[in-house]
Amino acid sequence: MALAVREERRQEAGRRAVPRADRFRWWGPVGVAAFAGLLRLWDLPYPNAFVFDETYYPKDAWSLWQQGYESVWPDNANQLILGVPQVIPLSQAPAFVAHPPLGKWVIGLGEHFWGLHPFGWRIMVAVLGTLGVLMLARIGRRLFRSTLLGCVAALLMGVDGLQFVMSRVGLLDGVSAFFVLAAFGCLLVDRDRTRDLLRAAWAEGGRAADEVRLGLRPWRLGAGVLLGAACAVKWNGLQVLAVFTVLTLLWDRAGRRAAGAYRPGRSTLRRDLWPAALSMVGSALVVYVASWSGWFATGGGYDRQWADGRAGLSPPRTPLVDIPLPQVSMSWVPAPLRSLWHYHAQMYDFNTGLASPHTYQSNPWSWLVQGRPVSMYWEQVPDGQRGCTSAEGCASQILALGTPLLWWSGCFALAYALYRWFFRRDWRSGAVLAGVVGIYLPWFQYQHRTIFSFYMVLLVPFLCLAVAQMLGAMLGPEGCAPRRRAWGAAGAGLIVLAVVGCFAFFHPLYTAEVIPMSEWRARMWFTSWI
Repeated sequence: MALAVREERRQEAGRRAVPRADRFRWWGPVGVAAFAGLLRLWDLPYPNAFVFDETYYPKDAWSLWQQGYESVWPDNANQLILGVPQVIPLSQAPAFVAHPPLGKWVIGLGEHFWGLHPFGWRIMVAVLGTLGVLMLARIGRRLFRSTLLGCVAALLMGVDGLQFVMSRVGLLDGVSAFFVLAAFGCLLVDRDRTRDLLRAAWAEGGRAADEVRLGLRPWRLGAGVLLGAACAVKWNGLQVLAVFTVLTLLWDRAGRRAAGAYRPGRSTLRRDLWPAALSMVGSALVVYVASWSGWFATGGGYDRQWADGRAGLSPPRTPLVDIPLPQVSMSWVPAPLRSLWHYHAQMYDFNTGLASPHTYQSNPWSWLVQGRPVSMYWEQVPDGQRGCTSAEGCASQILALGTPLLWWSGCFALAYALYRWFFRRDWRSGAVLAGVVGIYLPWFQYQHRTIFSFYMVLLVPFLCLAVAQMLGAMLGPEGCAPRRRAWGAAGAGLIVLAVVGCFAFFHPLYTAEVIPMSEWRARMWFTSWI
């Protein structure tokens, strides 16, 4: 415990020692974000096609903005939407949709201004992906007390193939990743401000830290709102919400101890548990329910009128309970809420029971090493068409493949972070690992269902932070021997350059560029990538 307290105080002293001029330096993060934004926005409407699950979400998004709920589309809707002249065969019949609506509202915002075509349904995800790079630079700077390491982490995310691809398609995962990262940043700000308050209370009044009431904490409340938004995009945000709530409680306990608390266990339970639960879980619940406002406001949504004439809750069969549950009188609950509960019971059944075989499904054990990336778009181009000059033809593909050298380096970086957290009680490593626990580990309980490696786009920021921390250790602390720092800088720089070069090599597979089949095969390093 004494080691943890000394490490905590040393890191806080380092934070206060950062020059004020550097503390508000923005040009580095903005420059990295501008570079990432240029990559993501360049030729965004290409290919002019529905890429992978774009066949679902952009149409659902359009329906939400037009009617307030998702509706059924005819089988030939894709051809009609992409045809000239365009035909939008929107119906009023409600459709069962297995994900909450907020991500589709976000995608639909672009369609609202630019129309139902590839640029319209991709632009908002691209903007959020670019803002995520900017946020990560500032988050890394706050986490490591180094603008350089923050910009390195952001640059690594800017050239990660998985984050790049998921920022250029109209799918939900890029939206969810933005909200999760923003929530993490809010918690970091809250952590710093809470420690400043505890130190000030001790210095000015001499009160023990466990007697200080921390009051309203808007940054933590903001984190709860953002995590509620993540849950309202896809349900995997729920596990992140649980882990981040525990994380902020542990930070409060450590902060009180570092500031002089003498009963840390009691103070955590008495002072911090319920405020954390209300600000995080409570605000997330409010945001989640509010995301269904279109469904509530209209009468045509799926299952919207289910509770009319019923007094109870009667969810369908589930994998855990193989018999229908008995009717229980719940007439005191408003009918729309009971209808929403019933809808969610069916969504849960679908999401936990989905086991239809898919060519690109994979097991979570292979995700960190990018064992089975997802091919989201494929077209074989004959010789003489679309600029193809190869006798054997050309390939045009979008492969959701994380930049291999970054992810393989990330495996070592996560091992280093685990060492730092376990043996050195480094809270920064613990923060990065909390993201891994909340995002990656829960998927191991769903190995029986159809899941894909691109879900790990939420993990990319934390992976890049881990790599940046490892590179910072290679660089060495300020004040170390110049020769040691020069060799460390050279090694860290070579790793960054190798990652950037690897991204450039695979860039044609991220953007559906037409390349000869021989060049395509040269990029298929493993048969599991085909």
